[in-house]
Amino acid sequence: MDEKYFPEKIEEKWQKHWAVTGAFEADRDDQRTPFYCLEMLPYPSGYLHIGHVRNYAIGEALAWFKRLQGFNVLHPFGWDSFGQPAEQAAIKRGINPREWTEDNIEHMRAQLKRIGVSYDWRREIAAHTPEYYKWDQWFFLKLYERGLAYKKLSEVNWCPKEETVLSNEQSSGGVCWRCGASVEKKGINQWFLRITDYAERLLDGMKEIEGGWPDRVLTMQRNWIGRSAGAHVDFPVEGSEMKITVFTTRIDTVFGVNAISIAPEHPMLEAMVEGSPRRGEVLAFAEKLKKEKPSGPVTEEVEKKGIFTGGWAINPFSGDRVPIWVANFVLIEYGTGAVMSVPSGDQRDFEFSRKYDLPFRQIKLTEDGREIPPEALEAADESWTVTVNTAGWSNLPAKEANLRMTDYAEAQEFGRGSVTYKLRDWGISRQRFWGAPVPIVYCDVCGVVPVPEKDLPVRLPEHANFTGTGESPLAGVADFVNTTCPSCGGPARRETDTMDTFVDSSWYFFRYCDPRNEEMPFDPQLAAYWTPVSQYIGGVEHAVMHLLYTRFWTKFMRDIGLVEIEEPIKKLLTQGMVVAETFYSDDGDQKVYFNPADIAVERDDKGRVISARLIENEQMVTVGPFEKMSKSKNNGVDPDDMIRAYGADAVRLFILFAAPLDNDLRWQEAGIEGAVRFLRRVYGMVWRWQKPLSEGPQKSSAPAVEEVTTETRALRRKTHQTIARVTDDFEDFHFNTSVAALMELSNALGEFKAEPRSASDAEMFAAREALEALVVMLAPFAPHFSEEMWQELGHSAGLLSDGPRWPRVDEELARKEELEIAVQVNGKLRSRIRATPDTSEEELRATALADEKVVGFTSGREIVKVIVVPQRLVNIVVR
Repeated sequence: MDEKYFPEKIEEKWQKHWAVTGAFEADRDDQRTPFYCLEMLPYPSGYLHIGHVRNYAIGEALAWFKRLQGFNVLHPFGWDSFGQPAEQAAIKRGINPREWTEDNIEHMRAQLKRIGVSYDWRREIAAHTPEYYKWDQWFFLKLYERGLAYKKLSEVNWCPKEETVLSNEQSSGGVCWRCGASVEKKGINQWFLRITDYAERLLDGMKEIEGGWPDRVLTMQRNWIGRSAGAHVDFPVEGSEMKITVFTTRIDTVFGVNAISIAPEHPMLEAMVEGSPRRGEVLAFAEKLKKEKPSGPVTEEVEKKGIFTGGWAINPFSGDRVPIWVANFVLIEYGTGAVMSVPSGDQRDFEFSRKYDLPFRQIKLTEDGREIPPEALEAADESWTVTVNTAGWSNLPAKEANLRMTDYAEAQEFGRGSVTYKLRDWGISRQRFWGAPVPIVYCDVCGVVPVPEKDLPVRLPEHANFTGTGESPLAGVADFVNTTCPSCGGPARRETDTMDTFVDSSWYFFRYCDPRNEEMPFDPQLAAYWTPVSQYIGGVEHAVMHLLYTRFWTKFMRDIGLVEIEEPIKKLLTQGMVVAETFYSDDGDQKVYFNPADIAVERDDKGRVISARLIENEQMVTVGPFEKMSKSKNNGVDPDDMIRAYGADAVRLFILFAAPLDNDLRWQEAGIEGAVRFLRRVYGMVWRWQKPLSEGPQKSSAPAVEEVTTETRALRRKTHQTIARVTDDFEDFHFNTSVAALMELSNALGEFKAEPRSASDAEMFAAREALEALVVMLAPFAPHFSEEMWQELGHSAGLLSDGPRWPRVDEELARKEELEIAVQVNGKLRSRIRATPDTSEEELRATALADEKVVGFTSGREIVKVIVVPQRLVNIVVR
């Protein structure tokens, strides 16, 4: 053993050993409990930065912990390697997306191996390989067979910058989720998956994962699905045979309707204004609203705009005439594209009515039973109280009125109770080359024909003309487009759309269970052994898109008999981001970001920046705020640089210690130096004790009581308290406090006064127990280091990676050290009792009163009161 710690030497040694021995290769083993640990697969963008490493370090720590506990751990890795960035790179650089993608994968894989990740590399997958996307296509055919995949002309969200279709989730807020460009609306033929058929099952399934998934993720999914129970009500259009159908969850407020508002795209609009003098004005205004239309629900911040069409509808309950308006807050893709305006019961409608001076009536009492006149209202009252001014349903609790009025509407055949969802079908068509081709051909004789399974995969051509326009590059590849009809053998054309990359990532963790299967996506028996995923780790930005889609895909796979489970993931962790300082110059038009390595920074004693300038020419630069690491901000820290400077173990240890996992981590390189010092300190302890421990007696059982000193008892207590604490913290993902506990144990070892060469058997035992526990519990954070230290402590025959090695806690030893509590009777010391610091006042009182010496002073006397000073004193007052 070298006297000094050389991380590069140790890490290279163990990475080679693990690779040669297949240390992390997992196979079915019915003697051990399986544990499937998985981080979200990355897009191969070219390089990893420290933000990525945090995600993988979390999974790494958990995988090591579970191995050391004796679980059969599956920890695989792969690449979400289709997608728009590769195509953009092809346009920009004049290269094939495949070449760009595979070069990136090679580089990033090498980075991961330098970090020493414990992946089963035999199971590596990549979405862009025909061996993988063949099964994307197979799933599409299964969906198509069951009517769950269909094509229609629809208005879609279009990113003008990336020139591609976006789902509602990808364009939430009216901007592209990837590039931030403003999203436009465009009519185009699209392939959709009927995820709406699974809306109720997606909601019901949340009961199974509550407690295992973050509440905010489940809330986001519930809100996105948007289940609403209510009623559809038909409002006849005056002077015509038309009826406008609205959906409402509050039919009890229908007597308060002062307008019907419809979407600018509503199919009845043109017919309603036909022959009206307002026709031109109304249609022009509607077109203006369409161009301004946001994607997704209209937020409170969006200014509400509308125009009166000149038409009127009839309230079927009251017979009142109500004006028909076109409004920007009504979206054609939500509900029926029409809403009833009730300003006394809905704040949005209240604001709209006040803006356009629309009169309305009050239809509910306040919670204290008052009726506030409409002109006196300062805001809508959206609560469920008691109805008023609602004909035969007045003075009823609103929820009861809601039920009765729904029944009445059904009986009169102008309404019906129903359930609606905000969720819309998943548009999977993408007009780009770098994706899985949709396995459909078009024949003039046979129409739409699915590609037979035997002909899968439909392979991407090797080359295409990347123009950067909206038309798919596949459309320009004649050899790809022109084919024969699988049904009649005549000429046919292939579909030139490719599939959304969320198709690739919706089922990939099942493929990891059986990644080389050429006959089916995976063996159902292998999937049944490994899934559901025990722990999934990734960013909260995927709460709706990826995580909702993968739950849908799993339910579909159950329907076709591939899996038996409804929910694919037992537990989910959404970690915080790694953020770093930015350095830039700003000429007023744009910011130019600089690499932190090119900046000389002067800081004060608290780490705050005093000045920053370019090293090359001493130009002063601006220090920006801490922001998420990204290429565009030039603040992504390359882990290779950190590994060369400090070692992989120190980087991993620091990342997991620096902040709670669900918090953002502020990257400051100086923090790694503390991790290095800690590892050096532990290394020095092992070096100091290694030879005496290996040469001394190898006692496997604890020493006799008479051999134990106060110092050895204290060290053993600290060891077992640390084992208990770290074990509990791991289960709750409190990795930062786990590392803090290990540092405390190392401090206790450093203060242990025994001399290695003259230590007694009891001291040797306590030192070995503490050192071995410390080394093993460090393995999830610094595995190369721990393997080396474990070997140096004499365990060359059994490595940590072989598992199980996690230390067992002795509950008796782990109990907090007992305190001596004075017991007084009428202020005079009469006895002493022993108790732990967390003993309750009731327990202290009972123990003191039962003490033999105390009983001698209290027997036959009245106990007036017992005063307890926690951890110090019990005073018994008698007379």
